[in-house]
Amino acid sequence: MRKKIVAGNWKMNLEYAEGISLFSEIVNMVKDEKKGEQIAIICAPYIHLNSLAQLGGSTVFIGAQNCHQKESGAYTGETSAKMIKSVGCEYVIIGHSERRQYFAEFDELLAEKTIIALQNGLTPLFCIGETLDERNNGSYFDVLKSQLVNGVFGLSAADFSKIVIAYEPVWAIGTGLTATSEQAQEVHAFIRKEIAEKYDQTIADDTSILYGGSCNPKNAAELFAQPDIDGGLIGGASLKSRDFVDIIKTFNS
Repeated sequence: MRKKIVAGNWKMNLEYAEGISLFSEIVNMVKDEKKGEQIAIICAPYIHLNSLAQLGGSTVFIGAQNCHQKESGAYTGETSAKMIKSVGCEYVIIGHSERRQYFAEFDELLAEKTIIALQNGLTPLFCIGETLDERNNGSYFDVLKSQLVNGVFGLSAADFSKIVIAYEPVWAIGTGLTATSEQAQEVHAFIRKEIAEKYDQTIADDTSILYGGSCNPKNAAELFAQPDIDGGLIGGASLKSRDFVDIIKTFNS
């Protein structure tokens, strides 16, 4: 049975005290209001990770937003998967569209990051998604397949079974636009079909696939009701405790 997951991505927001305050609110609300086995994750800037891991316990898990592809070395300004794991993180986002767009991260590099994350006991939240032009010209299935093939389909079946896929239509991130539930389901079903063809149906059925494009408390229920959508990678709404917890609670009913 695949896991239901709601992961918040704070991006480059919140000073240290602000992060502690928001996270404390989220933890307390989740303790009081969450029902069921769904997993709540906050992926925060590096300055927050150690403190949040100590505050979250097993109530809200902690993830980083990126990691370097090497174990260690002369890479000034970078942070390794081993370092991230050492402060109590369990997850790491790999291949977010903003990393691909602003930092020119490409599939083969992201494959290296995925491997190093797994070697250090982190669960990758591996992001794929198409631009508006790719959506409009009808090439988005080819784009998504290429990102899967070159990014994660080089993994063994055992290692692939440890990752989470996040579908984030680039045209719906930070724009206020959201894929319709039908559009999102179509892509999630396609991703699951590709996983089944590469590995097998059991692995495909057990892989959690999250939706990551302007998900909020108003549209979460409709999106999460789709058979192949297993939760969300939440941006702006994760910066508001009430909104984020309301999205998590979508799975309560």
